[in-house]
Amino acid sequence: MFPEFGFLIYVVGAFILSGVIVAISGKRSLLLGYIALFVTGGIVALIDFYQWGYSYGHDLDPKAAIQVPGLSYQPPLIGHKKLLNFDAFSYPDTGAWIAIAVVAIFIIVWFIEWKRSKPSPKQFAKRSFAFSQLAFISCFFVSSCNPAPEEIQIGKDACAECKMTIADRRFGGEIITRKGKVYKFDDAHCIAAFLEREAVELADIHKTLFVNYEAPHEFISVKDAEFVISSSFKSPMAGNAAAFAGKKAAERKSSEIDGSKVTNWSTLYNILVK
Repeated sequence: MFPEFGFLIYVVGAFILSGVIVAISGKRSLLLGYIALFVTGGIVALIDFYQWGYSYGHDLDPKAAIQVPGLSYQPPLIGHKKLLNFDAFSYPDTGAWIAIAVVAIFIIVWFIEWKRSKPSPKQFAKRSFAFSQLAFISCFFVSSCNPAPEEIQIGKDACAECKMTIADRRFGGEIITRKGKVYKFDDAHCIAAFLEREAVELADIHKTLFVNYEAPHEFISVKDAEFVISSSFKSPMAGNAAAFAGKKAAERKSSEIDGSKVTNWSTLYNILVK
């Protein structure tokens, strides 16, 4: 099911052949180009891996046993992630560490050769400018591919579901699409209703975020949020649920409120849409 495996052997072969050519030529400029090609190949591979993970976690079978609107099941690109009751891990294995070591050696060799050449101040300035331009373009590309949340403006922004002007951000949240469109909400109840009526295709959702009740200018990912439900909160649309960064924080707050309950988003969603 992974077409990349069909042509990956040719890609690896091309890298080996190119490396031999660079070694025989002994040219520093070719080595620099080879390093850039190697790093670019790694970035492309990671992007491809991310897209496979995104598709795996978002494009669910309509008959899937477990589906919670607003909650994706995307494995981590690098690191650890909790997916409902499962722990997903993704770390470099032997082959990846070898590739990283090889690139590090190439960079060290290029740097030693570059030091020997002793470029003039004018040449150094040109290279520095070129590298700064490349860094700027790379940063722009990365930031444009990673849609970010927006600050909720009290008294200005309106809830995407109930259309009321947001007056209290503590119970709010945001849904961000893959194209970067941000939907703002004043209550967990509104987010649940928005997802229930599929105002946005679930496959198009990049992130679902909730405001951290203890730090109203911070957002928590839906997969990391734990909620405290209590009528004493009196949230704008009577969802009466506040999000906290982790179970310990939620339990600590719940211990201060009689009759409150700690839960996760999948359970809270089912409560709110009944």
